[in-house]
Amino acid sequence: MEQILHRDVNTIDGIYTLTVEKEDLSRFYPGMIRYTLSASSGTRALAIFRTNSYEYSPTVSFDAEMIAMDRAGEWEQQLMAAPREFLTAHASRKETVPFTPVADVVILQGSPRADGNCSILAGWVADAAWEIHKKAQVIYPHDLNIKSCIGCYQCYNTGTCTFDDDMRDIINSIRYASLLVVCSPVYTNSVPGGLKLVIDRCQAYHAELTMTGDSAGHKKGLIVSVAGRTGSSHFSCVKKVVNAFLRNIGVNPAGEFLIDNLDELRDVRSITGLREKITIAVQRSLTGQTTSSDNSQELRE
Repeated sequence: MEQILHRDVNTIDGIYTLTVEKEDLSRFYPGMIRYTLSASSGTRALAIFRTNSYEYSPTVSFDAEMIAMDRAGEWEQQLMAAPREFLTAHASRKETVPFTPVADVVILQGSPRADGNCSILAGWVADAAWEIHKKAQVIYPHDLNIKSCIGCYQCYNTGTCTFDDDMRDIINSIRYASLLVVCSPVYTNSVPGGLKLVIDRCQAYHAELTMTGDSAGHKKGLIVSVAGRTGSSHFSCVKKVVNAFLRNIGVNPAGEFLIDNLDELRDVRSITGLREKITIAVQRSLTGQTTSSDNSQELRE
């Protein structure tokens, strides 16, 4: 951390200190630099503003350092003119968000069909959890208000997304779960749009984990995917997308069910032994009875 500004501001209410610190966040992304502007009284921070170099596209004529220094100048003028109003305005922006555990197992049901095969599979996962007295939550992204990630990188300033929508609750659920299960049909060789929104917006959770130093590596993840056509090649993109998602939020892959030929079979309930295998996989993942490598071999359909 390098301090590039330290300025005392004399006001009618006393002396306030403005500082701008420069921090190298290349451990997140190559060349990412974050600037933190703070207004303080003694050792107590009264207002904080952060910005980083990835927020600004190459077509604009300003950068993160310029923005931080310009904001410092604005704060200085505001403090000198009306310090109490400045402090009141910034105090009102402080937000305390209560986060509480929701479930032991979170299931992202990525299919927009509420009565389809993915819904059946999600139900099996939930039932398997309840059988061993673990709580399960099924999330239906297509029914929720989730904005698209706009790649603003502001989550790397605060650890939270700039949007306030249903993703806040989804991330809260994932944060406290022991097992994350992603159920997805194959749509054009990838995942449906609603599920992809969740995956992209979990970049804010990645920012939170990297900023706090929490690897979240105790979590496990299962992939359950269905395809109409025959052959494992139809799952290649789904696996790449979901595994990248799991790695991004510190979840250890614990296995996968890849169920093909459903254009012909129509109903996953017709596959002998499938529900029992899923039940075993979920319960073992929750109780720690197997390793990830054991599950990966065992769970493939």
